[in-house]
Amino acid sequence: MGSLAPASEGNLVAQGHRVALCVSRFNGLATERLLEGATDALVRHGADPADLSIYRCAGTFELGALAARVARAGKIDGLVALGCLIRGSTDHYHLLAGEITRAMGQIALECATSPSPIAVSFGVLTCENLEQAFERAGSKQGNKGFDAAQSCIEQINLLRAIKG
Repeated sequence: MGSLAPASEGNLVAQGHRVALCVSRFNGLATERLLEGATDALVRHGADPADLSIYRCAGTFELGALAARVARAGKIDGLVALGCLIRGSTDHYHLLAGEITRAMGQIALECATSPSPIAVSFGVLTCENLEQAFERAGSKQGNKGFDAAQSCIEQINLLRAIKG
């Protein structure tokens, strides 16, 4: 097999990065644990806590508008959206899951292609029940907030490498 072209990829160095953490208060027992995990990841990888901004909104639906506004303010290098949806007995869960995924995808594309790119990471849990949410927010299955923050760090560095 022939040699492969060198790949461009980000790294996990967060030093000097300004990151916004947009967090839903709804299902706060889980989202606060996601926030702790995301903050831990950023600081462990070299981010200065003074360079982290936390924005809270009422629910997961509101994350899209909040994230768009924070990103368009242009004072950050990356944004991590954190929320938690738990399936209920109505279609509400499906509507919200689809809408926040669409909104964050749109924001991520707009931000990545702007003259000063901003990395956007999706840390919204979609769970069957509260137990599953806790498992994904810091217990059996790790902390998805930590994972989302790591993805954001890597994407910031990759977007910078492509820009430069």
